[in-house]
Amino acid sequence: MQTISWDEFTKVDLRVGRVLSAEVFHQARKPAYVLQVDFGEEIGIRKSSAQITHLYKPEELVGKLVVAVVNFPKKQIGPLMSECLVTGFHNADGEVALCVPDKPVPLGMKLL
Repeated sequence: MQTISWDEFTKVDLRVGRVLSAEVFHQARKPAYVLQVDFGEEIGIRKSSAQITHLYKPEELVGKLVVAVVNFPKKQIGPLMSECLVTGFHNADGEVALCVPDKPVPLGMKLL
């Protein structure tokens, strides 16, 4: 495993957001949803493509707090311009489980 410095780690801006909407991303090559995530007043609402269809239904995602990288450049994914990267972990079957806070925290709060 490669180590990084504290300064390198602090460059990654991981924030808490709330999923406002989740819709099937029909044009994606792999099954995915288009998420609208609210990061509060400072950052606002951002879109993301998330390959989380195996473990989550769209209606289960609405209102869920998620952790996302908000300082990557925008990325074109088919017709969608993704504006953040929602984080998660692969389970034993390769399906993505979201990285989520286990207690309520304010929108836009930065991971320490």
